[in-house]
Parts: sequence; structure tokens; C-alpha cells
Amino acid sequence: MNEAGTKILAVAGKGGVGKTSIAAVMVRQLVKRYPDKKILAIDADPAVGLATALGIQVETTIDDIRCEVVSTVENGETKAAIELLGEAKYRLYDAMVEENGFAFIAVGRPESSGCYCKINSYLKDVISLLAENFDYVVIDGEAGIEQINRRVMEKVTHLILVTDASRKGMDVVRTIREVADRLVMYEKVGAVVNRLPDPAMGKLVDTGDVEILSYIGTDEKLADFDLKGENVFFLPDDSELVRGVDEALKILES
Repeated sequence: MNEAGTKILAVAGKGGVGKTSIAAVMVRQLVKRYPDKKILAIDADPAVGLATALGIQVETTIDDIRCEVVSTVENGETKAAIELLGEAKYRLYDAMVEENGFAFIAVGRPESSGCYCKINSYLKDVISLLAENFDYVVIDGEAGIEQINRRVMEKVTHLILVTDASRKGMDVVRTIREVADRLVMYEKVGAVVNRLPDPAMGKLVDTGDVEILSYIGTDEKLADFDLKGENVFFLPDDSELVRGVDEALKILES
């Protein structure tokens, strides 16, 4: 646990394995389990998939704030840029969307070309300060491994790696674990095997030394929600995805 007592759960994995749906249902289960806790969902994927899964319309992102500061610097308005940096924390609160039981904020687009290390570093610190005001933070990370050592993915308490039954998905889980061991400060790590077509295939899944937290089969209810564009936050309790996510959370928090 970090000093502030905040539990930060970062969800990562290969693209197309369903990590965003899993992150959304994690938010759902935490809200249901801890109605008195403050919960923040961070969409760190440029595709803003978590916002869609949670039925949220994004108007302002963290990167919008960053780009405004960068643009001010490029225009030579140093004093104005310093003032914007000083206001960044408050601007993040303005960019936050308040929902029933949780708050949401999106990181936004990938960083543009050019080196603005000091500004990006400052915003990382601001995001950390923001997270400290919550009991739980769920981060839906960008697909792959690049984001593990960037932006909001540097300090987490729980790293949840998602794979499907594919060899590539399992390889990415092991690679992320190797990179995270060098670059990320985390307390617990575990894997969720999603979209398993047959329970018997579970014995063939190899995630190396990453403990498997749960196996999730094909979820027809989720497929129906996706088809209709409905908020997966309202999946029924008996859906396969909700069952699997709840099982994973119980093991991580034990």
C-alpha cells in the first residue's frame, strides 16, 4: 500500500483481449462493494475505450491541458505557461466527470513529437496528487508495453495483466511482467484469462510466473451489450465477465 492508502489497479495486455471491459467491470464491482469509498477511473488509452464502456462523454482530457501548456511555451509566453502549470491540478478537477459512485478522467491522445520532459513530469506528479484523494483508482492502460514506464503507469499497487487463449496474448503478459519488474513499482501482479472458449483449455494457458486470478469464458451478455452499445457498468450480476472480475478482485485484495 502506498503512503496515502490508495489502491491503484492498472489493467494492461495485448490489444483485443477485452482489457477495457474488464477495467469497466472492475469499477462497477468496486462501486458496488465499497459505496462509501472514493473511486477514480482513468482512461489511459488514446482510443478512450473506457469512457465508451462506462457510457461517458469526454469533453476535456489531461493531454488537452498538456497541449495548451506546450502551445504557450512554443509561442514564447513563458510567464503564462508557468501560470498554467500552477493551475494544472485545478484544471484536472475541471476535466473530471462525476458519475454515480465514481469519478472519471481521460489521459487522451498520445504525446506529440518533441521533448517536453519537464512538463510531462510535472503532470505525472499532478496526477499522483489527484489519485491520493481517492481510495481506489482503476487505470485502463494502452495496449502493449509502451505505457508501462510512461505517464500514469509508473506507480501502481496492483497490476492486472489480461490475455486471451492466444499464444501472443500470453507472450505479452510475460513481457509486460518483465518490463514492469524493472520500471514499475507495484505490490501485487496477476493475470486474467479472458474469452476462454472452453474451460478445458485453461490447463494450456501459460503466463509464466504470473498467477492466474480467474478464467473468464465467452460472455453472451457482454456481446449483447456491445452490440447495442450499452453501458457494461450495468451488466447483470450473473454474467460471466462480472463473475470473473469479482473473483480476481477478491484474490488481489486478500
